Amino acid sequence: MPTANKFSKVTPEIDKLASLCVENRIDPELYTKYDVKRGLRDVSGKGVLTGLTQISEIVSSKTVDGKTVQCDGELYYRGIDVREIVKGFTSENRHNGFEEASYLLLFGKLPSQKDLDEFSKILSDYRNSLPKNFVRDVIMKAPSDDLMNNLTRGVLTLYAYDSTPNDLSVPNVLRQSLELIAIFPMLAVYSYSAKKYYNDKGSLYIHRPKPNYSTAENILHMLRPDNKFTPLEAQILDLALVLHAEHGGGNNSTFTTHVVTSSGTDTYAAIAAALSSLKGPKHGGANIKVMQMFADIKKNVSDWSDLDELTSYLEKLLHKEAFDRSGVIYGLGHAVYSISDPRAKVFKRYVALLSQEKHKEKEFELYSDIERIAAELISRERKIYKGVSANIDFYSGFVYSMLNLPVELYTPLFAIARISGWSAHRIEEITNAGKIIRPAYKCVQDRESYLPIDQR
Repeated sequence: MPTANKFSKVTPEIDKLASLCVENRIDPELYTKYDVKRGLRDVSGKGVLTGLTQISEIVSSKTVDGKTVQCDGELYYRGIDVREIVKGFTSENRHNGFEEASYLLLFGKLPSQKDLDEFSKILSDYRNSLPKNFVRDVIMKAPSDDLMNNLTRGVLTLYAYDSTPNDLSVPNVLRQSLELIAIFPMLAVYSYSAKKYYNDKGSLYIHRPKPNYSTAENILHMLRPDNKFTPLEAQILDLALVLHAEHGGGNNSTFTTHVVTSSGTDTYAAIAAALSSLKGPKHGGANIKVMQMFADIKKNVSDWSDLDELTSYLEKLLHKEAFDRSGVIYGLGHAVYSISDPRAKVFKRYVALLSQEKHKEKEFELYSDIERIAAELISRERKIYKGVSANIDFYSGFVYSMLNLPVELYTPLFAIARISGWSAHRIEEITNAGKIIRPAYKCVQDRESYLPIDQR
């Protein structure tokens, strides 16, 4: 196993050079002076329009009497309200909603039963297509405490096993995409098993996926030592995958997919770039911060039902006096949504059901109280241009904890879901044959004359 070496340390020489980097910080006022849309968003948080898509749509405001007003959030996959999609498979007690949503995102229409069966069979076949000894030679070697790095390394290594890795024809890219959708759960779960065995000195078990199981069922089957799960557990994990599968072309990892794809690179490199984006705590890692924050709240609030005590502690969070002293109440607010995040609203109903099965009703009440109180506090104490509400990260970590999923898998689970959206957007970028994406940056460095070294 790899160990730390001299390259892992910041030396005094490096620290000194780093101070020079910090000295070059750009004056924040220049962004206003040159009307720079930092983060490709204007001052109200609205994203700069950089492309067109047919894959999904996010709605957070509507025009009424010629004026733009905030509204409850809406999310559409290929023009279909995600709430209707969820209602469709949950009312029938199916656990393959993720497969149905993936088909819709990739091909632009809802599958018939025959279409869905054939699509599920393709994914099932690909789950057993990992190259011989890949788990041993790639996943089990040099396991990382961060599973996203293991997942990214595994994706990049698959390039070497592909006989046509650089073929950008739609059939070939679709084939690569379907393979990745199918094997992402295995890459993630096996990476966790390797980390647990080598780094944490735990037991090692590798369970092969079952051909008749859905993606959600196989994750639970492969992860648990006894392979067992309840129907409600499978249904809620399936629901989580559907709600995380896609979220417009402007989110950081999907936009990364468009940017990298526009350069003409291969599928493995493009998805590795998307994974690297998703890993960040401001994106896919946000639910972990929520869980850490709640652990701190439970530690410092003696009576969860005392709303005054709870409010007092949330005020400390906002005033940078508690937890990580960032001034952030994690899981509240979103770059696009204002009044509500439709994913969180859909999810919350099923979170309540799972909390009953797991006897966690008191904890669910804590989440509900904090959701309400924190939104009121932020609206009152912060200058904001739009409303603030709970996003899906607020509840997803709680759900994963009730499913006894390890924290290390929280962000990889996001990737397992979002690979469907990334794949749809990559194919869309290729089929539209656009220009390489290249926005402009203005240089604000003063020009200077070069001096010979003996004159400096």
